[in-house]
Amino acid sequence: MVATTIANKDWASLIREMTLEEKCSLLAGADFWRTTAIERLGIPSLKMSDGPNGARGENFFGGKTSACFPASVSLAATWDPGLVQAIGHALADDTKTKGARLLLGPTVCPHRQPLGGRNFESFSEDPFLAGSLATKYIKGLQSNGIGAVIKHYAANEQETLRNTIDVRVSERALRELYLRPFEMAITEAKPLGVMTAYNSVNGDHADMNEFLLKKVLREEWGFIGLVMSDWGGTNSLVESLNAGLDLEMPGPPTHRTLKAVQEALESGRLAMETLDSRVATNLECLARTGCFGKTLSSSEEQAVDLPEHRALIRKAGSNGIVLLKNRGNVLPLEPANYRSIALLGLAKEYLGHGGGSAAVNSHHKVTPFDALHEALGDSCELKYAEGTRIWRSLPVLSSGVTTREGQPGFDVEITFGNSTPNKSIVSPVSALRFTELRNIAAVVMAGVYKPAESGAHYLSFTIFGEATISIDSEVVLQTENSRDLMGTLLGAADAVQVQHNFIAGKEYHIQISAKAGDASDSGISVLGNSYLGFSLGLAHQQEYEADLLSSAVDAARTSDIAIVFTGHTPEWETEGVDRDTFALPKNGSQDKLVKAVAAANPNTVVVNCTGSPISMPWVSDVAAILQAWFPGQEAGHSIADVLLGKVNPGGKLPTTFPRELDNCAAAANFPGNVQNRVVHYEEGVFVGYRHHDRFPDGVLFPFGFGLSYTTFSIDDASVEISTQVLTSAESTITVRVSVHNSGQVSGSEVVQIYVQYLDHNPAIQRPIKELCGFGKVELDPGQLGWMEQTVASRALAYWNDGKKLWSVDAGNYALHIGTSSTFIHAVKRFSVPTAFDLPVCRV
Repeated sequence: MVATTIANKDWASLIREMTLEEKCSLLAGADFWRTTAIERLGIPSLKMSDGPNGARGENFFGGKTSACFPASVSLAATWDPGLVQAIGHALADDTKTKGARLLLGPTVCPHRQPLGGRNFESFSEDPFLAGSLATKYIKGLQSNGIGAVIKHYAANEQETLRNTIDVRVSERALRELYLRPFEMAITEAKPLGVMTAYNSVNGDHADMNEFLLKKVLREEWGFIGLVMSDWGGTNSLVESLNAGLDLEMPGPPTHRTLKAVQEALESGRLAMETLDSRVATNLECLARTGCFGKTLSSSEEQAVDLPEHRALIRKAGSNGIVLLKNRGNVLPLEPANYRSIALLGLAKEYLGHGGGSAAVNSHHKVTPFDALHEALGDSCELKYAEGTRIWRSLPVLSSGVTTREGQPGFDVEITFGNSTPNKSIVSPVSALRFTELRNIAAVVMAGVYKPAESGAHYLSFTIFGEATISIDSEVVLQTENSRDLMGTLLGAADAVQVQHNFIAGKEYHIQISAKAGDASDSGISVLGNSYLGFSLGLAHQQEYEADLLSSAVDAARTSDIAIVFTGHTPEWETEGVDRDTFALPKNGSQDKLVKAVAAANPNTVVVNCTGSPISMPWVSDVAAILQAWFPGQEAGHSIADVLLGKVNPGGKLPTTFPRELDNCAAAANFPGNVQNRVVHYEEGVFVGYRHHDRFPDGVLFPFGFGLSYTTFSIDDASVEISTQVLTSAESTITVRVSVHNSGQVSGSEVVQIYVQYLDHNPAIQRPIKELCGFGKVELDPGQLGWMEQTVASRALAYWNDGKKLWSVDAGNYALHIGTSSTFIHAVKRFSVPTAFDLPVCRV
């Protein structure tokens, strides 16, 4: 078990033995994933790994396989804290197989707007739900010996200009929404680490923001753990050290060099006491993660595929699936009633995770088609048709290409700076990524291509930098200086596209001459001032322009039921890039597919795998809709279990699905003013259902909503509340709710508790209601069960900007007991006799 304190550790004595150089070495990473060891003093290194839905290990692309757990939004849709804690415990097992002691997760920043590229990696639009589940995640992880690093602190709700954007937000909104999940998890679960965000908050970078790091995190919340930067997210030397940033990642350091520290000490801008305090915190982290005197079972990264992990992932994935519509009870499928089922769209895609830091090389990549074929065997015919293709860029060129020596692949000549010699490598594909190139000037990639088919081919190209692509010395494509660093790095950049004619069997000399782009304003200083990454893709015209829709419609028309799988691949929903449209990719083709299939077959089911809400222009056309999120490596099994009724869907939406993007509170100010690099959170505390409660016509599916294959009943008489006299922080309300499974199959219901202040306070605008408790009840047919929750007086409070405290107003309140934010079964009133304030939390 990870200890919360370490006794008998005399860090002051150990620090006195260190040279200044040794102290500096502990303030930044040694490399991309490790801290620095000091052998002379017996100080070990600590390794860490991404997170948060799988321990990827040190290789960003490829590497050893790992268990891929459901994305956090999928876990949030379970509304099951116990299950989330079990996931955390299992994640610790996998982290150990990668030789790491810290897992970089969970991500808890609330969903501010559906286009946020990283929403899937976080839990919810609601801070209470996010904080409750993050607390259990951390407890599960740390009870199994691995430290959690909660992230990204704070106000990191967008990827557009995420490294340099300045978030302007009121203290009240910051406290009530954006800091709340951090506060809950940090004070209740005590994670070993906190990772700062790239962005600025109200003018100060998060890594050197004294309000966030000193006043709130350390003084108010009593955090004693390690504060580290996001990768390349350290923006200063003195300011970050003084604010409380303990560790610059990754290494070698950009800011915390020996020379820079010496100069800061000599000038008096940095005190040795501050330096020693940061060193002591790093030593404490080594101790709390068990690094001193111990080693993990193996220094080599391992791929350990445990059957209990597979079962847990499958269960969690299915439990997070939300049944949004089920006209005529078309679900669950009864295979005996069907001779044929059409599986269309992304049925053969593995949609287990999003892109970026949350992506892992999964042990298993189970597609819906494979899972349904495994489950159904030959009991009915499965007809597959792709229906549409959603390539963001074309597949990279690999087959049919040889080097000048006749090897498969491309010759690559790399030019570095003047002090570094050139380097020659062979690349198997027509792409290079950042893991292969750092601080370079230019690259020339060349290969001989023998096409298998004659005719026109499409070529697509993405780059950070600039390039010329030539075929047989003729320039066919030339790019200007592209500045989409994160899009290129993560495979999500928009491609430049041209056509070229090829003759089958003829040799064509393809050459890419590329120059690095300027990354100095990217905020990712670890990449230096230059970076070069690119991808050349190719597809034959007949394949690219094939009529995929007709075959899908034919399959649907000649089948008893049609299931269309829609969603986002990791290239379309990823860290580093916000979505540019509320619609499914690409260019309306998935929406067109669903509408055409629904017109051909009235029994059309849509299974959507996205991490955020999407527009659903076909919602009235289809019989059933499942929102499956990104359910992890067993994605296909989890989806098939729900489709076939092996699992009764009990998931509930952790985020509101609006009808249109304009119905969202932040629609007018997301992603902000990109020229000035400022985003104003003008909507204040009215985010998600807090906004939609005021404008309900804009809601397609409300927060907390989800159907079941059975029915449940809650009546007003079955709700009991008991209160102490609500006069202090210790006051509580106990809520007991009876739930009856009135249907024919076993299932689960999530009872949600929302609090409302009924009296008008002209000094402050408050949401109509706010989530303050929830509980999941599993019941057999006909069974009556109880859900009991304790609601703390903090749930009644708002942040009082004038007093800089949490305040509870006197007056009348109500608890709304429901199964979504709009489906309320009972309302119970109570009163607070006199106003009182709550102290800021100190642990």
